[in-house]
Amino acid sequence: MSLRARFVLALVGLVAVATALIGAFSYRTTRAELLGQLDSSLQATTADLRRPGGVDRVLGPRSPASIRGDSDVIVQVVGADGTVYSMDGAAPLPVGASAEDLLDEPEGTFRWQDDSVDGTAVRVLTTSLGGGRGVLQVGRSLSETRQVLAALRTRILVASLVVVAAAAAVGVVLARQLTRRLVRLTAAAEEVRRSGRLDVDVDTDGTDDAARLGVAFREMLGTLARSREDQQRLVQDAGHELRTPLTSLRTNFYTLRRSLGPAGVGAGAAGGDTARILDDLDQETEELSRLVDEVVEAATDRRGDEPEQPVDLGDLVERVAERARRRSGREVVVHRLGPATVSGRPLALERAVTNLVENALKFDSGVQPIEVTCEGGRVEVADRGPGIAAADRPHVFDRFYRSTDARSRPGSGLGLSIVAEVVAGHGGRTFAAERAGGGAVVGFVLPVGPEPAGRTGATA
Repeated sequence: MSLRARFVLALVGLVAVATALIGAFSYRTTRAELLGQLDSSLQATTADLRRPGGVDRVLGPRSPASIRGDSDVIVQVVGADGTVYSMDGAAPLPVGASAEDLLDEPEGTFRWQDDSVDGTAVRVLTTSLGGGRGVLQVGRSLSETRQVLAALRTRILVASLVVVAAAAAVGVVLARQLTRRLVRLTAAAEEVRRSGRLDVDVDTDGTDDAARLGVAFREMLGTLARSREDQQRLVQDAGHELRTPLTSLRTNFYTLRRSLGPAGVGAGAAGGDTARILDDLDQETEELSRLVDEVVEAATDRRGDEPEQPVDLGDLVERVAERARRRSGREVVVHRLGPATVSGRPLALERAVTNLVENALKFDSGVQPIEVTCEGGRVEVADRGPGIAAADRPHVFDRFYRSTDARSRPGSGLGLSIVAEVVAGHGGRTFAAERAGGGAVVGFVLPVGPEPAGRTGATA
């Protein structure tokens, strides 16, 4: 969950809890106030009826006597014999155990109870009249009080929802204001991770912690850029210093071979040994030159300066295969199974395919052809060499990694790592698998772009 979302949720949660507490407090306070007023009215009516002559309005010469009183108040007297005397037209209150218990109590003893009359909730105050005269019951409906409380609950709920929604809206605005620089800084960091570039724009406006973090991040990128430049300059200088003696050495080999001539290197066993030594030295010098080139290329990463453009992988693979045939004298077969256009850097992709083919030629010394298959954004090179052990497959694209079986063969361990870097820079992935019947299948998959207009593709 993002920092912005957590900030909004925290603010909304705090507001919701505060609103709920305030609403609950308001509801309970209002309920207590309304019930207190109702109880006060019942107590006032009871006090009025207990004055001299008050009960006689209920217990008159008629049995039961009735008078017209407050329509909201129900009054009745329960005699000592259990007879109920109530006002005219009023529904009788339930006597209940509380009234029976108070018949023998001293005058003025009272109890509260909540009951119902004809399905209507009522609040009843029962008071003993003393002297064997029974009890006085005064009741009042709770309907109005409950209606007011129900309306209050609805208003509190609506108000709470409105406040929470407003808090969410304000939280979103505040979160955007507080985290916008962090979001831009995160985007800059992701751009550095994705592209490897260290010259991305970093927001350093303001004086808060986010601005300080931006300044520190920009200075860190500057330090890394200077370190990379120093490293690349060192590798370039070392490569230049190594190429000069290597070039001189290869030139001397070529001159020595010509000076000896066919007869000089082919006369007897000594001549044959000399020829083999010269061939070995020539191959090792060429391998050392290739190692220097690959180290410089891997360290300087100049492929990133090449602009992207639509690239037909099929045509690119054909060029690489033709060049490999000329250099090695081996057969390299290309299978084009459909159109394969990607958006990428042509020279970098050509270097990646070249490394795959050279890797296959290096490990496959047999007479069967190297097969290169191109379909969509997928390029795979299959050989009949010793294959790649399952334990080595996750590491074959690591820099300078060489399996135990490959350490006796020429190579620097950089070829496939360059392939991995090129493919990752194009948003693709590499793979290495065992080939059915023996050998290995190594390649990559790139996102496929739109096919150029008028292009119909090629077949194997």
